[in-house]
Amino acid sequence: MSSAVTSSDSQPYPESDDISSNPSGNRLFQDVVATRLSRRTALTGGVVAAAGFLGAGVAGPGTAAAAGARHRRRLLNFPAVPISSADTLTVADGYTAEVLIPWGTPIRANGPAWRRDASNSAADQARQIGMGHDGMQYFPLGPDRGLLVLNHEYADQVLLFPDGDAVMTPEKVAKSLAAHGVSVVEVALRRGRWQLVDSRYNRRITTDTPVRFSGPLSGNHPALQTGAEPRGTLNNCSCGATPWGTYLTCEENFNEYFATEDPSWEPTPEQARYGVTRWGYGYRWHHGNPRFDLAATPNEPNRFGWVVEIDPRDPNSKPVKRTALGRIKHETATVTESRGRVVVYTGDDQVGEYIYKFVSSGRWRTMRATGRHPLDHGTLYVARFDDDGTGRWLPLKHGTGPLTAANGWRDQADVLLRTRQAADAVGATPMDRPEWIAVHPNTNDVYVTLSNGTGFPNAANPRRPNPFGHIVRWRERHGDATATSFEWDIFLLAGDPDFDPSVPLDAASKFGSPDGLAVDRDGRMWIQSDISNSSLNNPQTYYVNLGNNALLVADPVTGEVRRFAVGPRGCELSGIAFTPDHRTMFINVQHPGEAVPTLERPSPANPRSVSNWPDRDPKGRPRSATVAIRRRDGGVIGR
Repeated sequence: MSSAVTSSDSQPYPESDDISSNPSGNRLFQDVVATRLSRRTALTGGVVAAAGFLGAGVAGPGTAAAAGARHRRRLLNFPAVPISSADTLTVADGYTAEVLIPWGTPIRANGPAWRRDASNSAADQARQIGMGHDGMQYFPLGPDRGLLVLNHEYADQVLLFPDGDAVMTPEKVAKSLAAHGVSVVEVALRRGRWQLVDSRYNRRITTDTPVRFSGPLSGNHPALQTGAEPRGTLNNCSCGATPWGTYLTCEENFNEYFATEDPSWEPTPEQARYGVTRWGYGYRWHHGNPRFDLAATPNEPNRFGWVVEIDPRDPNSKPVKRTALGRIKHETATVTESRGRVVVYTGDDQVGEYIYKFVSSGRWRTMRATGRHPLDHGTLYVARFDDDGTGRWLPLKHGTGPLTAANGWRDQADVLLRTRQAADAVGATPMDRPEWIAVHPNTNDVYVTLSNGTGFPNAANPRRPNPFGHIVRWRERHGDATATSFEWDIFLLAGDPDFDPSVPLDAASKFGSPDGLAVDRDGRMWIQSDISNSSLNNPQTYYVNLGNNALLVADPVTGEVRRFAVGPRGCELSGIAFTPDHRTMFINVQHPGEAVPTLERPSPANPRSVSNWPDRDPKGRPRSATVAIRRRDGGVIGR
């Protein structure tokens, strides 16, 4: 997920996930891919044809797999939505899209009403739906009612305040803190429309909410001490759900929020490895809160970069940061089960970073019954991709390989606090911005979106350069997610054939920068694009012909791809959640109206210069929002 910050008096800050902070020298995934592709032939049917394990499942034209696919139920049963640069949300014919909970909606009926001039206070915002809607899960409570839990990745501070963010004050900082975090709300389908329910479950978790730490880094660990209790979660990107019914939210670009005016401050090697700089990325929270001043509170950044567990059914529960899953810029926390154990896949979303998985030490039901939390006890691994289409999961375990006391690793807590450096040390494969990960419910194949690789110097890719990104698929040995080896190949190369004729996509399917990812129960792969706003419709970039960000669907067997929805201007489409009957799909429209280079920059005088979605209020401003998508005939999504 991109999270470039803009200010009312400057150009956008660079997106930190496009700037590598990996100095390890480990062999790049792009180099591995280049070698792998040199051993094969062509792209077929939208998928890279593989000589290895994928060959049996890929259905290029005229292949046996394609012939078999003709006897399957067709997965893409909707007309493709055309590319668009309009300021509207467009979905496929036969579907409706209704705005459910936009930024500023009070989470309870007696809460503060949304003010269209953004004059709500920080205290108001803490009782309203946050900004920058992102990853999301639906937890059913019964027929046609459930809990939506959604992340609020970041705030566009030009739009958050009536007078913009040229000057930051303690009140403004407090409001921005409150706009971040997580919302838990009950929703219900009533008379054919989804509505917010005034419920005891409804609550906000912000960057100021008390939290606790669990696992190898407990709350009393020296690196977590600041003189104040641990509070908050921020830059919450993608997410996951556990089999015991809790929500996992992922802290991504936490480094962007910390800065200092102290000219003598210099980052430690550990801080530099996470992209922490004296200047930060434009939030300037340190102007109003010393928590975010690197010189005043040097340990505060150590409290972020974790996977956080939230119990949506217990509004009094405290969020828990599960440190055994490592400290990185978590993009996702995709949970699956194997042999009774729980497995969590996660990507580190920055150019040149890695893919990880955590495996619980025992069967999760037994662990919970005996008082041991499955996410506190287990092994964290990092992936190495080899030229021959195989791969290994390398354990990040103190005392194993180079992670010894003799090499400067104090204990397992130290390994997890410095997860990136530990992964460097064991020889993990740097990737092109690992984003969301999805597990196919029928085959157990695992997919990861790699958004792009344009920011990695001297990086060889399947194409050079690789601004469009791709999707990698792997299969764990014997289909066992706890295995330590796997086979991999490239599932899909994104792109625009106008710039790269080898891309097997057409007007109905071309796209770039894959990000959000989900595979539904029928096997459809839902792909959300995250084209940087600096590239959207920009004639100076490869993205000039691709329009606004979109939601696409792919058939993993045939390789067919088709555009299902296109978002309004300046947004990305993020978050995917289904009701159990798959008759409603929830998605998020994140940061509509954010600055794009081809249009007038939003300002306090004209916050609607890029977008006025969804309200169309001539005196309002654009708002991130959750949208409920349904078939007009009430049928199953996609069929």
